Amino acid sequence: MLHLTDFIRWMALRDVSPDLAVAQFRELRKQVPLLYALLSVNAVAVAYTHLNHAPDWMTIWIPLVLVSASVIRMFAWLRHSESPIDAREAIRQLRRTALVGSVLAVAYISWALNLSRYGGDHEQAHVAIFIAITVIGCIFCLMPLPQAALAITGIVIAPSLYYYLSIGDTVYAAIGINMALVTIVIIRVVIIGYKAFVRLVRARSELDRLNREVTLLANTDPLTAIPNRRHFFTELAHSIENARSEGSDFAVGVIDLDRFKSINDAMGHLFGDRLLQAVAVRLQPLVQTGGLFARLGGDEFAFQISASAEEATKLANTLCEELSKPYQVGDKTVSVGATCGLAVLSVVGESTSIYDAADYALYNGKTDRRGFTTLYAASHEEQIRSERAIESALQSADLNNEMDIHFQPIMNRVGGVCAVEALARWTSPTVGSIRPDVFIPLAEKTGIVHRLTLALFNKSLRAAEMLPADIKLSFNLSAHDLTSSETVLGLIALIRHSEMPPSRIVLELTETALMRNFEAAEDGILLLRRLGVEIALDDFGTGYSSLGYLQRLPIDKVKIDRCFIKDTGTSTGRDLLAAIIALCSKMKIGCIAEGVEEVEQLNTLIDLGCEGFQGYFYSKPLPPQEFFAWLAGRQRKLSVTEPPTIKVRGLMTEIVDRLPAQSLVF
Repeated sequence: MLHLTDFIRWMALRDVSPDLAVAQFRELRKQVPLLYALLSVNAVAVAYTHLNHAPDWMTIWIPLVLVSASVIRMFAWLRHSESPIDAREAIRQLRRTALVGSVLAVAYISWALNLSRYGGDHEQAHVAIFIAITVIGCIFCLMPLPQAALAITGIVIAPSLYYYLSIGDTVYAAIGINMALVTIVIIRVVIIGYKAFVRLVRARSELDRLNREVTLLANTDPLTAIPNRRHFFTELAHSIENARSEGSDFAVGVIDLDRFKSINDAMGHLFGDRLLQAVAVRLQPLVQTGGLFARLGGDEFAFQISASAEEATKLANTLCEELSKPYQVGDKTVSVGATCGLAVLSVVGESTSIYDAADYALYNGKTDRRGFTTLYAASHEEQIRSERAIESALQSADLNNEMDIHFQPIMNRVGGVCAVEALARWTSPTVGSIRPDVFIPLAEKTGIVHRLTLALFNKSLRAAEMLPADIKLSFNLSAHDLTSSETVLGLIALIRHSEMPPSRIVLELTETALMRNFEAAEDGILLLRRLGVEIALDDFGTGYSSLGYLQRLPIDKVKIDRCFIKDTGTSTGRDLLAAIIALCSKMKIGCIAEGVEEVEQLNTLIDLGCEGFQGYFYSKPLPPQEFFAWLAGRQRKLSVTEPPTIKVRGLMTEIVDRLPAQSLVF
């Protein structure tokens, strides 16, 4: 009973899977039109051979009705040949096919068996052949739908076999039995083929599922579960094409978290990952329907949306504002800000991609409008062209001939020159004179900063060999230099082949250089330190972790950033400088003030106990030959003038000696 129930459910297409139903329908719409064409041609042929042997209603009118119905069904299927179909409609069409096929089978076999009573042996044989080849053709055309093939076979073969056995003719009885046996074999073949078809459909469905999963994984950021960089740029190309074809506006925004790096370093990477997840959860719903929000990597996110500049700016400002609100991550509350660079397709030139434009706007925003949205403008296009020209000139530059160094003196407390800082200068034959703050970041971006550093350091060493033996050479290293073992080894090789002893060389590092990869930077510092060079921490006080670096690294000197020197006229500025200088004194680290431009600043720094001074008050950076002339003139001046006596504030020295090291934190 159970098997009979299963068979009935199978024949009624009750348990067919959606994927299988769609696949069956797709195959049937290629073959069913052929089935109806076969029926029509064979019916016309049989009717024609019986024209003179059977009544008109048997040879003209009934065939006309049957052929008309077949042709109508054929064109109905041809109409479905290109249109897509869902699973529900596919199952409905399959059931209709089985039902209509069964009805037509009843009509055709009834007509054929009744027609078999007319005519002679040839005409009756033609009917038998008509039944045989028609049923075989139906079975093969309905292979993707064995339920219909089996139903039609039963409808045709059972009455045919009964008819041919009942007329008492041995030949026709043999024909009937032969047709039944052949049909059974063919049905068996059809069932086997159908099972293979089902397995193929299931395999394809599984493959499609796996492909969808792989595609989803490939296009999803594993940490935040939002679209990743790959998906963002794939969709960006399609969105731009659609926006241009439709004449609509389109915007791209790039968002960078402002304080994530310091939080990640302080709290740990696991905490940073959870914070990024919280950022994604908070921002994703804010992107309007039709937009796309993605994580590009690190703490950088981006969105794309069909919107005008005004609408996109409003959205970007909302995102930045939302990001500024505190986050509760575990038992800790932290705050990060965000800066957004925004570009609109209608403003971006043909030579610049909309993403590059948004990224450039972000770069400008991080410098000028941190925490807000910067909209890409036509003026940025000119800057990009200028930067591209500079970048192109830099990549093809002859570094040894085009790059120069200038010396700026570092003075001691008695007015003597204790060191010189080598500063890079570039004059290109194509783009002219370019500032270091422009070409050095471009050199880092294009990957030639290592060659540039070694070329400039070699020039600095050669020029510094002419300095008096009591004057040291100070040289800046890029953020990328310390993390490159090749560059560190190249620096060591140049020092060993130079006449400058390592003890007269000071290498200046910025906090940015250390934060980029502290472990690699530490290895490079220790290697250079063992060689005998001194290490100075440049731009001290402007970062988040300067005090930590003083404790963890063998730092010989710190250079107080010029932003602190500007505030020497205020009590708060003087107190802050006093704390920095006192800290350096307690840790026995040399202290140099940068950006000294006025005598009042110098007097205040001397009074606070600072050891070294650098700035325009003494001299601007000069080419080596001009510097040597300046140095000779200054030495002549000092030789005929008694150096001034500097009295260090006794109270400050007493305070420093009494303070414990732990209390010198600012």
